[in-house]
Amino acid sequence: MTDEVNRRDFIKGTSSLAAGLCVLRSVPALASEEKPLVAVSTPLTLFAYGDVQLHEGPMRRQFEENHARFLNLDEDRLLKVFRQVAGLPAPGEDMGGWYDLTGFSLERNNFHGFIAGHSFGQYLSGLARAYAVTGSEPTRLKINRLVKGYAETLDPQAKFFAGYRLPAYTYDKLSCGLIDAMEFAHDPMAMDTHERLTRAIVAYLPEKALSRAEQRSRPHQDTSFTWDETYTLPENLFLAYQRSGKPIYRDLAKRFLEDDTYFNPLAEGNNVLPFEHAYSHVNAFSSAMQAYITLGSEKHLRAARNGFDMLQKTQSFATGGWGPNESFGEPGTGQLGDSLSVTHASFETPCGAYGHFKITRYLLRVTKDSRYGDSMERVLYNTILGAWPIQADGTSFYYSDYANTGKKAWYRDKWPCCSGTFPQLAADYHISTYLRGQDGIYINLFTPSSVRWTAGPAKLQLTQVTSYPFDNKVEIQVSASQQSEQTIYVRIPAWSTPNPILMVNGTRISDAIEPGTFAPVRRTWKDGDRIEIEFPMPLRLEAVDTNHPRTVALIQGPLVLMAIAESQPAFDAQSLLRAKPLNNASGDWVANSIGGGQITMRPFMTIDKESYSTYVQILS
Repeated sequence: MTDEVNRRDFIKGTSSLAAGLCVLRSVPALASEEKPLVAVSTPLTLFAYGDVQLHEGPMRRQFEENHARFLNLDEDRLLKVFRQVAGLPAPGEDMGGWYDLTGFSLERNNFHGFIAGHSFGQYLSGLARAYAVTGSEPTRLKINRLVKGYAETLDPQAKFFAGYRLPAYTYDKLSCGLIDAMEFAHDPMAMDTHERLTRAIVAYLPEKALSRAEQRSRPHQDTSFTWDETYTLPENLFLAYQRSGKPIYRDLAKRFLEDDTYFNPLAEGNNVLPFEHAYSHVNAFSSAMQAYITLGSEKHLRAARNGFDMLQKTQSFATGGWGPNESFGEPGTGQLGDSLSVTHASFETPCGAYGHFKITRYLLRVTKDSRYGDSMERVLYNTILGAWPIQADGTSFYYSDYANTGKKAWYRDKWPCCSGTFPQLAADYHISTYLRGQDGIYINLFTPSSVRWTAGPAKLQLTQVTSYPFDNKVEIQVSASQQSEQTIYVRIPAWSTPNPILMVNGTRISDAIEPGTFAPVRRTWKDGDRIEIEFPMPLRLEAVDTNHPRTVALIQGPLVLMAIAESQPAFDAQSLLRAKPLNNASGDWVANSIGGGQITMRPFMTIDKESYSTYVQILS
């Protein structure tokens, strides 16, 4: 991209953008349509955030840490960059890191001031979702002040984005935050502010979604200006259309679907993931899902399903993480195994987990296929639950390290992108644990929690009591104001072989329980009923890729067990599979290495500062 004057000249010269601007300016402010705003009603729907309560455990802890961090973050600091550009009084300290206005230099590898104010919308979104969970009045009032404060800085030309490095990137996050502020905190200014911003931002956007290769082929100021992510815009634009009924959002969403270079080939089964930026292109799958839900586009559903299958089969580590050095590699070349010796930036953890949860939740809602819950669970326990909490100064956990010998580390810059997705993801644990079908409830994640709902005159609640995944047993307690016939669907992970056990009130269900499905339990439930589940969790080995068959991860149930050692150890395969549990709070196992020493094998979520190896070598 060039400087803003040349960029504006280029944009004005494209007929498609001119047509888009004409459409935007000709639509009345209160335009709406009588037809339904979505073409597809998904078989499964989400519970409201407040319908689910997380009980004591790592998921609840991460949610509360993130809620407290952003509830207590100084509002003047959050609004400062917007006020500075608007020429308004801008009290308070600088946020620092990526968030500030100045300091960025590719030549000096200095990312201070990389994308000013980039994650404000995500912090707003995280607070809005936290309010939906807790009903916290201080949280709602903070959301109101932040929306009002941001709105005061927004002029009709959105001059904040003049010369801005990644306008679509930051607009997308602002869009999400304002939508959530309206949807979950009922902020009275949010959607009006959203529309003002949207009408102004088009002057800074290209005529269509541009791949990164297309951005590189056009004039640009420096390489960083080619990293914008217009292809992620449709998800939130479709959501804005659904919330407001205004066609301008639907039309913009359709305009920024990256069909030509991404969704069309994916829909045809062509793997175009290699060499793309990992997180943003997984995030784009959610735009394809919203195109299916809003427009009824089967092509986009195929693209999302095919793309996610390619992600799992050709790009994923045993942890469920993907994208070493934030990039997808070429299948069949041993790229995952090779990465273990060349990088410690193996998986962009909060961002990647956020994108992963979103697409698996969408696909689960549409297909009712339990493998998407299996995939979500693997990422949950082996990546994000091992992330350190965001610090008060913006110090953040960014990458999971799967190198031959790895260590957890803080990211070098304050307030990076992962500081924005972490609070959103932690709130979303509530809507990922249970889903609702027409005839009952789907239990997707196993964690201490409860969900409540109404079925006709009956008020019901399920409560999970479990130490899963450190224990293979889950008890689900039923509370009911009166008897109610319901189906409770329990996810039976594909790895839980042989013979998982499912019991109701102490009696084993006679029907075969098939791993890799949601097992239906239909009956007339009464208060005090209980379901008990026992999952077999045999140890197994999983190679990093077919080119490195002796580089393996040890897995028990959903957990990857990582070797605690100063260098990558080697094992006999059968000896590793005979590892023994220590039954301690860390979930440790112990295995005998080739050299005869005992090696502790530990889940990522309980590793702190010790060195570890995600993958070990098998010599015999």
